[in-house]
Amino acid sequence: MRRKLAAGNWKMNGLGDALVELRTLADAPAPNETDILICPPATLLSRAADAVRHSAVALGGQDCHANGSGAHTGEISAEMLRDAGASAVILGHSERREDHDEHDEDVRAKARAAWAAGLTAIVCMGESLAQREADNTLDIIGGQLAGSIPDNATGENLVVAYEPIWAIGTGRVPTIAQIGEVHDFIRARLERRFGPGVGRSVRLLYGGSVKPENASEIFSVPNVDGALVGGASLKSADFRAIIDALSAA
Repeated sequence: MRRKLAAGNWKMNGLGDALVELRTLADAPAPNETDILICPPATLLSRAADAVRHSAVALGGQDCHANGSGAHTGEISAEMLRDAGASAVILGHSERREDHDEHDEDVRAKARAAWAAGLTAIVCMGESLAQREADNTLDIIGGQLAGSIPDNATGENLVVAYEPIWAIGTGRVPTIAQIGEVHDFIRARLERRFGPGVGRSVRLLYGGSVKPENASEIFSVPNVDGALVGGASLKSADFRAIIDALSAA
């Protein structure tokens, strides 16, 4: 039985006073069968670890370098994230793929590094609007699945997040049928590559303008095990509403 997961990606948002929202989230009762993960900017990670200590909220990083150490000014290794209090890391987000020209092989190398450090890799994938309109979505997702995920994946070290690029931060959301088609496709590909046991144990998240208003409908889709939430995770009240919708699904 896969546990549900509500993951919040704060992106490049949040100064010290944002920890108030995190403490409010941590002080709330733990939801049933639902894990909570917040990925703050790296500057807040160690302070966030203090804020959520002894609570149901776990922490993650937003990216990591493929190497464990070295002359990589401004970069952060998976080991550093783990040392600061992270248990997971987001990899291959479309903003990294587009803004930093990251490719599937880069994401794959980072996932290996995350696993070596004991972190769960949340590997993101998704299509552009042009690719969606050209009916290339499943081809794009299939290629990203094959290229971005290393061998030896398990339900403990891997989470897959489907984030259609055209829906991130735009307010546009795919139809329920479109979300279901992609999540079913991802599940089938994982089962075919890693076997039914592993393939069925990997959690699949939907991301792309998830809000309290649409969360329940999205979570009703089979093979949607949770969400990777952007802006709505910055306010504890909004994120808590999404968590409650997921817990009730």
